[in-house]
Amino acid sequence: MSEGAGGLSAPSGPAWLRIALVVALVLALAAHLYGLYTPGEPGASEWFPNSDKLLHFFGFAVPTLLAMLVVRHWWPALVFAAHAVISEIVQGLFLPNRDGDVWDALADLTGVLVATAVWLAWRRRR
Repeated sequence: MSEGAGGLSAPSGPAWLRIALVVALVLALAAHLYGLYTPGEPGASEWFPNSDKLLHFFGFAVPTLLAMLVVRHWWPALVFAAHAVISEIVQGLFLPNRDGDVWDALADLTGVLVATAVWLAWRRRR
């Protein structure tokens, strides 16, 4: 196991797995930020009622889990939990056709919580 910048440990396992995790994290973060900070479209419809809550859940669960796998620590969950609240405030105050929603923040935080539980369970099994 090698130490990276800031004392972060690279994930163990084959090099291709480490690279795949980092690439997946970068792509997940790009989708995460795009989904949160793109101005809304007037009259945009949902797939089904409250389907946006699923997007919020997975939009936080996936990058949180990937980040914890990459850095091999739980602290990314704190970063994503804080971002869940901050992103809803930014959406409500600064983005056209978007609003800050407490229920969206709860879906975000649930995604972070589930990702953390999955990571902890995986870590205990190892």
